[in-house]
Formats: sequence, structure tokens, C-alpha cells
Amino acid sequence: MTAPPELVQQVPLFADLDKRELQGLASSMKERTFNEGDTIASEGQTGVGFFLIEEGEATVSIGGEERGTLKAGDHFGEIALIDDGARTATVTAKTPLKVYGITAWEFRPMVEDNAGLAWKLLKEMAKRLRDAELRAG
Repeated sequence: MTAPPELVQQVPLFADLDKRELQGLASSMKERTFNEGDTIASEGQTGVGFFLIEEGEATVSIGGEERGTLKAGDHFGEIALIDDGARTATVTAKTPLKVYGITAWEFRPMVEDNAGLAWKLLKEMAKRLRDAELRAG
């Protein structure tokens, strides 16, 4: 099953995509389910995908410390779409979880064909870099 376009459009990164682009992205995303307690992403491990939560809740932790909860409509893994690098946090299913995911190799052609999406990704990365620099003091 693929992601509902209206759910994908709720992600700020994808909000400005036109109907055709949105449909293309949504149809590339695959449904996955996780049980309570399952780890979806592990801090420090290589990540290959982006996930969008449709149902359930997940806990985000960094260095073993809980930092927040993700709910329906929330997403994670956008950095992994760009660099295939290590995850910056651990995400664990707090309840049964239904998500839609896309891999970096599926996402890359969409970014290469859409300057607006590429620019939004750059802005998001710049924001995160600024936040990280502020936290580092």
C-alpha cells in the first residue's frame, strides 16, 4: 500500500509539491508496521530512509535520554535521505505504529528533478546545523 497524498502533503518539506509530484512521491512510499517496543531507527546506525507516521506514537531518544514523542503526521529520517549517514536519534514504537517510508535511492531522482524540493531540503539542513551549533555553544 502506498501513502495517501494528503498525508504526505502535511510534511512541510513536501507541502509545495504540485499534484503530480505529490502523487509520484506518495506512490513511491511503502507502508510498514511496527509493534510496540520495536526500534525503527537506531542512533549511530546507518539509515537509508524517511518515515511518515500515519497511526500510533513513537519515542525519540538521544544518548539513551528520551527527547520527545512522534505522532500521526510527524516524520523522521530526512537527513538519511541525503547522506545515508548515521542516525542522529533512536526512534522506538511507543504503540503499534503504521508508517510510510521511502529510501534514499527512490527519493534522489525526485530531488534532482525538483529544484523547489531541493531548496527546501537545503533550508531544513541549514536550520538543523544552526540548532546544533547553538546547542554546542
